[in-house]
Amino acid sequence: MSTTSVTEAIRHPDKFFIGGDWVDPSTSAVIEVKDSSTEETFLTVAAAAQADVERAVAAARKAFDTTDWSLLPPPERAKWLRRIADAWASRTDAAADSWTAEAGVLRSMTQYNSYMLAGIFNKYAELAETFGWQTQHVSEDGLPSLIVKEAVGVVAAIIPWNAPAMLMGHKVAPALMAGCTVVLKASPEAPSCAYLLAEICKEIGLPDGVFNIITADREVSELLVRHPGVDKVSFTGSTAAGKKIASICGERIARCTLELGGKSPGIVLDDMDLQDAADKIVKWAPLMSGQVCSSLTRIIISEKRHDDFVDALSSTFGRIRTDDPFKADTQLGPLASAAQRDRVLGYIEKGKADGARLALGGGRPAHLNRGYYVEPTVFANVDNSYTIAREEIFGPVLSVIPARDEEQAIAIANDTNYGLNSSVFTNDPEKVYAIGRRIRAGTVGHNGFKSDFSLSFGGFKQSGIGREGYVEGIHSFLETKTMIFEEMPASQA
Repeated sequence: MSTTSVTEAIRHPDKFFIGGDWVDPSTSAVIEVKDSSTEETFLTVAAAAQADVERAVAAARKAFDTTDWSLLPPPERAKWLRRIADAWASRTDAAADSWTAEAGVLRSMTQYNSYMLAGIFNKYAELAETFGWQTQHVSEDGLPSLIVKEAVGVVAAIIPWNAPAMLMGHKVAPALMAGCTVVLKASPEAPSCAYLLAEICKEIGLPDGVFNIITADREVSELLVRHPGVDKVSFTGSTAAGKKIASICGERIARCTLELGGKSPGIVLDDMDLQDAADKIVKWAPLMSGQVCSSLTRIIISEKRHDDFVDALSSTFGRIRTDDPFKADTQLGPLASAAQRDRVLGYIEKGKADGARLALGGGRPAHLNRGYYVEPTVFANVDNSYTIAREEIFGPVLSVIPARDEEQAIAIANDTNYGLNSSVFTNDPEKVYAIGRRIRAGTVGHNGFKSDFSLSFGGFKQSGIGREGYVEGIHSFLETKTMIFEEMPASQA
């Protein structure tokens, strides 16, 4: 493995990008970024304090309030997004290496997904010509009117450590396209991609203050959420943190979009071949070492097929190769941190204590003496009341839950505080539609893990508020203004 590309590409790790320039932090505090497979520090970045938050928000506020950024015609803003996309090409290796090191995500996956960040910016740039930024109407009393979509203002974009590049793209790109200015708060576990994007914004000459970055822990991040100069918070992370953010935003009626946790069900119907279902589930279970909010972690199957399915699932998942995520043949890498590894192992102990049967794994791989690894793990005979069926584990842990019949399977699927993702495993697409309409989740897949930000991503219940992704995603960065005229302006006729 190599993280040299990261340290070479990030030229100002000791600074923040604020107001169009690299600026010194207000304190000497730093954050050490660990390599998840070696447990060694590979990057040290500045840690923000209150003064840095104030400075970043002030820069974004000034850019929004006193420049013409938000008033530019959408095609003009689209040009900036395309410049960012073009410049990202030279940084895809650094982004991929950093993502693998920081979160343990396979290098074979991060290469492709880092490259796709450019596509995210280009995709949102397309909306310049197709989105309904302004539409003509007639008021009830017959007057010519306009519905205008305008930028919400200064956006605090707060991203997690599991997929920093992709989630950064789906916040920053629509915010800029909408005409907002942005303060991006990077995760202390995974700040590299934010720095890489800032290097690009400096390189292409993006107007001062339109994009700013800081890296901070939770306490300082809360100052950003509370800041009266922030009009909207876009957050991806845990439900616990999302509840806190929602309450703070509620106090001052600030806008917020929350993409939170999940405990997503996969219902395996009786017509589905057991090995086929196991293969389809295991194909995606190692994704990002199980650190995916929308992972299918509760597998619900009829009681009569439960034991045979557990055998098939355990045998298939047990053949997954767990190793260094930079190796080409590795299928499961480490978790992002020691704290995350210990958290997952703690949930495994809770599962055993509650009475679930440990059918596979449950510990650290014997052949790896360093790194934050956890074995592929399968629990059988899980009751939906058990902790491992109720709380998000965020690791390579699957729970198999028996159900009496199809009706109980649907009831179990919905018996959760979450509602992010789901899937129905069957050969009958009509069944998928019928059952899918009854599942309370933001996405319903057919025969496997499905997710698509180009359509819409988000959840019901405590899985969040609002949606991200393309057309659905840009709405949350806009306000709606009604303009009623006695005579339509000639420029708008």
